[in-house]
Amino acid sequence: MAGHPLVAGWLAERGWTAFPFQQEVWQAIAEGRSGMLHATTGSGKTYAVWLGMLDALLRRHPHGRGAEPLRVVWLTPMRALASDTAKALAEPLRALAPNWTLGLRTGDTPSAERARQDRRMPTVLVTTPESLTLMLTREHSREELCGVECVVVDEWHELIGSKRGVQAQLALARLRRLHPGLVAWGLSATLGNLEDAMRVLCGPDPEPPPRLVRGKIDKTLIIDTLIPPDPGKYSWAGHLGVRMQLPVVEEIERSGTTLVFTNVRSQAEIWYQLLLEARPQWAGHIALHHGSLDRATREWVEQGLKEGTLRAVVATSSLDLGVDFLPVERVLQVGSAKGVARMMQRAGRSGHAPGRPSRVTLVPTNTMEIIEAAAARWAAHAGRVERRQPPDKPLDVLVQHIVTVALGGGFTADELHAEVVTAWSYRTLTRAEFDWALAFCERGGDSLGAYPEYHRIVAGEDGVYRVKDSGIARRHRLGIGTIVSDAAIQVKYLSGARLGTMEEGFIARLKAGDHFFFAGRLLEFIRVRDMAAYVRKATRHKGTVPTWMGSKMSLSTELSDAVLEMMQTAARGNFVEPELEAARPMLLTQQRLSKIPTPTTLLVEGFQSREGQHLYIYPFAGRNVHLGLASLLAWRLARDKPNTFSISINDYGFELVSAEPFAVEPVTSGAVFTATDLLPDVLASLNSTELAQRRFREIARVAGLVSSGYPGQPKSARQLQASSALFYEVFRKYDAGNLLLSQAENEVLSQELEISRLGETLRRMREKKMDFAALKHPSPMSVPLMVERFREKLSTEQLSQRLDRILREMEGDEKA
Repeated sequence: MAGHPLVAGWLAERGWTAFPFQQEVWQAIAEGRSGMLHATTGSGKTYAVWLGMLDALLRRHPHGRGAEPLRVVWLTPMRALASDTAKALAEPLRALAPNWTLGLRTGDTPSAERARQDRRMPTVLVTTPESLTLMLTREHSREELCGVECVVVDEWHELIGSKRGVQAQLALARLRRLHPGLVAWGLSATLGNLEDAMRVLCGPDPEPPPRLVRGKIDKTLIIDTLIPPDPGKYSWAGHLGVRMQLPVVEEIERSGTTLVFTNVRSQAEIWYQLLLEARPQWAGHIALHHGSLDRATREWVEQGLKEGTLRAVVATSSLDLGVDFLPVERVLQVGSAKGVARMMQRAGRSGHAPGRPSRVTLVPTNTMEIIEAAAARWAAHAGRVERRQPPDKPLDVLVQHIVTVALGGGFTADELHAEVVTAWSYRTLTRAEFDWALAFCERGGDSLGAYPEYHRIVAGEDGVYRVKDSGIARRHRLGIGTIVSDAAIQVKYLSGARLGTMEEGFIARLKAGDHFFFAGRLLEFIRVRDMAAYVRKATRHKGTVPTWMGSKMSLSTELSDAVLEMMQTAARGNFVEPELEAARPMLLTQQRLSKIPTPTTLLVEGFQSREGQHLYIYPFAGRNVHLGLASLLAWRLARDKPNTFSISINDYGFELVSAEPFAVEPVTSGAVFTATDLLPDVLASLNSTELAQRRFREIARVAGLVSSGYPGQPKSARQLQASSALFYEVFRKYDAGNLLLSQAENEVLSQELEISRLGETLRRMREKKMDFAALKHPSPMSVPLMVERFREKLSTEQLSQRLDRILREMEGDEKA
């Protein structure tokens, strides 16, 4: 490479030839440009950016002068990824700048190592958004961070759409203020809106203009499907799951090290048990990995993957990101990945090196997921990857940041406002909104002025805001971050050995003697004491599987559209894809009893049963949007003639059921799909106050109103809920203009109900040709919605009996 001869020599010694995209990155960095690098997993993104930065730094700071102060901050969204990244950066650093140092700073960093860093920061620091924000609270943070010249944000696609990404934006804005020539680069492998992502990372109007580099290398991506034998005419969520046990086991036996991904932790626990049940001799050779397991267990699993000593690991998103597991040959995805980007990200865990193919095999658990598999492959090869949009000026994160900067040496109002609006998410922040957040930190708003603990910042005679109270400072540092989850309880053996953490809500439902699966073991619950659940190994063979919050993921627009494309192909009689051929019995039955939905048609089905009148609508917009749509349509249908509806939803459509008859003409004419009065109608159709209050609980914790407690003295979920509910009611009654209340309402609409996607879905529904089918029997697409509703009131055994009876009646009528 052109530039520093040491870097060029290091490459030449290894016989490495740079890819064109790496050379393009090196040139951009040499010109002082920030930018965005998008390249497939395992293609060499890390060295593309790192060698370019090392080259630029060595030219500015010849390494012969001894150790350098902190120059590079490498941000990663995961602690496990931080460790791997540090190892990758260390090799060229040792060879080219042996006097420069490299350090890790995450929540796992030992206190002794933190103390060493506090005395002298390393030249290169690998850290997380939370740990970087904690560094901003240090009294001498300006002096410690003003020498930072380069920042890399790894896996930017993972951060950009969340408040953690906003936290990173604000930290970058701070670093740019301290060092105006800061060069920042984002790395991503799966993102649909790259230009937007680069703008968010680099901020408004950067100079010189940033560079977007697309790393195009010949890397094979294999996406195939483990097709179940005889999936049948009717199927529902989880219908084929257990039947796929032996096919999955056989695939693992035929492969090298395999990652088996599930979408949720409870499914990971189930599939780990299914593998052991089929192959008991695999005990010790397969493992389980998810975020609730003890850190030592997770690290043991990760080391086993790196060394190739494990046959298979069942995992959740805890292993999604770019941790380098070279021995992994194969990825199996159980159930729908729900998005094209997620599927491609997981595929990249295999063949994690240039020139090696990445392979993901999709394991459907129902017939619609067989069709989804073909759709996902088509969308991936067509480049239809999901877009990620950043949150719009979340004020809870701003409030937290204001206190952070006040702790880190203080600020004047004008300076901080000018700095904050250079973060993309706050580019439209008005001075009035900023002043409100400032006053909220200073006095607690209109309703908390009498309470000194909410007077978090104080303006001195010099106009500089600082934190004066040491107790407030300590609570703030302990509460930094935007990751909010239910209170967790340690799970321990009676001996004290730790297994991991469980959500308090699940533990609270257990009685002494209850059995449950966790960490791949069947455990017996003994008691709760001092925020720890004590267990012992169970002697029975049955137990429940714990459930965690946030288990339901919604199908993305890109994948939904691709599924409709596949169904249109089938409707035309083309079953050339092996997945469509496997789903042919279901699709032909759907076509005979009703119609097959397509991109240009909206399928609506009507059915009469002993329960009453059923209406099935299939917008293919994902379960979050369907919840809002179903509630909206039920409310609009009952507006003129009062009625009560039961609602059932899945990713493809929704069901409305009423014991009383109702007119379907407003639906078939499209009248109820109007966007007029959409917002007030949606709010009226749902318990919007309850939804906003639940969302406010998270906002209150991020904004520092509610503390999670001190180390060793955590607060329970009930205490946190009660505290946030009290604030919510106080603000509603005595501080109606509190902008955190407005934020809670906006987040319910934008995140839980996806109001913009809901409005877009209504527009699409109005533009499509209406296909109405009056059913004599439930169609293959309506049965899964019926099952969702039955599950809420029937036991597993009762549900099985009910479905058997329905299917027998339909088959009998067909033969007759």
